[in-house]
Amino acid sequence: MSGAARPPLTRDEVDGALRRLRDDKERIGAALAELEAHPGHALLDGAGLTGETARRQGELRSRTAALWSLFDLYGRVLGDAERLRARHPRPSQAQLAELTRLLTGPSVELPAPEVPLERRTLLSAPAGERLTLDGAVARMNPLFEEAARIVAGVDAVWSALLARFDEVDRAHAAVRELAGRAGGAGDLDRVERELAAVRETMRTDPLALVRADGTAGSSRLDALDAELRDLRGRLEEAARLRAGHAERVARVRDAVGRVRRIEEQARRARADVLAKISFPVVPAAPDAAPALADRLAALDGLRDDGRWEELAARLADLDGAADTALTRAREAVDIFTGLLDRREELRGRLDAYRAKAARLGHLEDDELAAMYERARALLWTSPCDLRGATVALSAYQQAISARAKGSRR
Repeated sequence: MSGAARPPLTRDEVDGALRRLRDDKERIGAALAELEAHPGHALLDGAGLTGETARRQGELRSRTAALWSLFDLYGRVLGDAERLRARHPRPSQAQLAELTRLLTGPSVELPAPEVPLERRTLLSAPAGERLTLDGAVARMNPLFEEAARIVAGVDAVWSALLARFDEVDRAHAAVRELAGRAGGAGDLDRVERELAAVRETMRTDPLALVRADGTAGSSRLDALDAELRDLRGRLEEAARLRAGHAERVARVRDAVGRVRRIEEQARRARADVLAKISFPVVPAAPDAAPALADRLAALDGLRDDGRWEELAARLADLDGAADTALTRAREAVDIFTGLLDRREELRGRLDAYRAKAARLGHLEDDELAAMYERARALLWTSPCDLRGATVALSAYQQAISARAKGSRR
């Protein structure tokens, strides 16, 4: 019948709803943590952004603030229901009715909207919107999807720009080297000023560099790349006459050696991660050094045959490949050590939150103690479940914050 209150859930239905909602809460918390760990989120969380990138930053912050607010309200209501159920192993009808209200009724009260002074009356008191727990999840879904689209879109643009900038910067480095051996190139100074300007724009408003047709990359970088290719072609002949073959080979050999050492460091760091961290996908360690060494050895034949022009081109290509491999190897080291650093960071935050609980006088709080022990077990178990530990730590921190707010009332 329309408008009639629904009958109370049975005890089994209450327990089933609690299990489902707890699972939902854990998955939502993990998704939010993953969103904030995304490289695109880190880019938009920076200071000093301008233009279109700053506008996207504002959109993201608005959506994530709404998401965390809803998630916090959702968690409070679910926590109320869990505590009520825990206090009453055999709940009465009145208690089942209250549990039903919390779990299926409009129990999530959103903050009242701000009403401008000119639209208020003396007795007006704007009420906040009320949602069910499932309604709160439904409200969070589009916010999360929009935030994820913003983050992924910005990250895709940034990755494309960074890769393109690295290409142009490597081309610039090569031309600068040639210019030094050939006695300089007047056009290079202007190219370098433009490259520096592009680098600054990438720092403050990378989205401003997207091509006019919306494709990844930058017309400014494309133009710089074309100019550098032209400069390189004009300088190579002069540089070739002055470059010493043995010295160039030695430099490339040293670069390959650096790649080999950093890749070995990456392999050791990856083995450490596999032993200590539980993570969905641990990328393979790069292994480019053997192929680079083979390519370097193959150049002896070109030298013996006197094919100097081809040899110079091959050396230039190999030098670029070693630079790329070295960058990737260092990035791999950073990724692997970053996972271990994240575990240590979470351990430190857990200790800090526990100290805060002690200062607030909640060290003997059984629920907080259980939450602390769960987070600590996750963080001190090898391999460590980073995602689970992050969610457990967030729940512990929120519980402490809730108690702190309660103690100030």
